[in-house]
Amino acid sequence: ARQASAVRPVEQAARILRSGGLVAFPTETVYGLGADAANDEAVRRVFAAKGRPADHPLIVHFAAPEDAARWAARWSDDAEKLAAAFWPGPLTLIVPKAAHVSDVVTGGHSTVGVRVPDHPVAQSLLRSFGGGLAAPSANRFGQVSPTTAAHVAIELADRVDLILDGGACRVGVESTIVDLSGETPRLLRPGGVSLESLEATLERPVSIGGDTAAPGTLPSHYAPRARVLAVAAEDLQSTLAREAASGAVVRELALPADPAAAARALYAALRELDEVGVDVAVVALPDPSGLGRAVADRLLRAAAPRPQ
Repeated sequence: ARQASAVRPVEQAARILRSGGLVAFPTETVYGLGADAANDEAVRRVFAAKGRPADHPLIVHFAAPEDAARWAARWSDDAEKLAAAFWPGPLTLIVPKAAHVSDVVTGGHSTVGVRVPDHPVAQSLLRSFGGGLAAPSANRFGQVSPTTAAHVAIELADRVDLILDGGACRVGVESTIVDLSGETPRLLRPGGVSLESLEATLERPVSIGGDTAAPGTLPSHYAPRARVLAVAAEDLQSTLAREAASGAVVRELALPADPAAAARALYAALRELDEVGVDVAVVALPDPSGLGRAVADRLLRAAAPRPQ
C-alpha cells in the first residue's frame, strides 16, 4: 500500500527508487519527483504522473559534481568553473550527454541537464541511492511548483510511492539553467543563481534565451487556475480598479520587496489564490535583476495565455 503522506526514512526511499518507484523529495529550490535516471520504465512513470510531454527533458540530480560530470560526453572549463562556484546549489548545467544517458530522460535531445542540490534530505537520499535521480518539480505539468510536502500531497498523493518531508524550500523557485553545449554559455531559465553571479564567475557575458525545450521554459507555466495579470508597479492600482469593476473576485498578489523573500513566498502565494477562490490576481513585476529576474520570469509565465 502506498504511504504517500508519511515521513519515512531515507533508506526506504532509496529502496523504492532502486525498485523503479517514485519518491518526492525536497531540494533547496522546490520539491522534486524522483526516479532512477538509469531506469527507463521508472522515468516514464514520472512523465505519466505529471502529465508531462515526453519530449520535455528531465534534470538529473547527483550527490557530487564528479557524479554529474560522468553523465557528460564533454565537461568543459566553463562547467568546471560553475560547478566549483555553485554546487551544491540551485544551478543546472546543460551539457552534451554521455553515450549511456537514455533518450527517455533527455526527451530525445543530445544534451542532458545535471545538478547537485543543496538540501540535507536530498543529499542524504542521493548518497543512499548511489546514482542519478531524474527529478522535475513534483506537481502536475504546467501548474504551480511545490515548496512544501503538503503541496506535493495535494497534487500527487495517488501518483507517488513516498513523500520525504524536508520542510519549506529555502530558495523557492527552480534552479537556474545554463546551456554549456555550444560555444557561448546561455541562460535558458533564471533561478536561484543570478545572471550577474554567472558572469562574474565565468568572467564573460552569458547570453539569454534559446532552446525552449529546457525544463520550465514554455510560455505558460507555473500557473494557478486564477488569471494572473503581471504589470508595472505604476499600473497596479488602476489595473486592480478596472478588474474589480468587471465583477470578478480580484486580489493584489503582494510579494515581499526583498527578491529572496519574494522567491520563497511566490508559489505558496499563487496556490493560495485558488484555495480562496480568486478569479484575477494582479501583481507588480519586480526589478529584473539578481533573484528578481527569476521571480519576474515565473510571474510572466503564470500570466501568459494558457494552452487551449
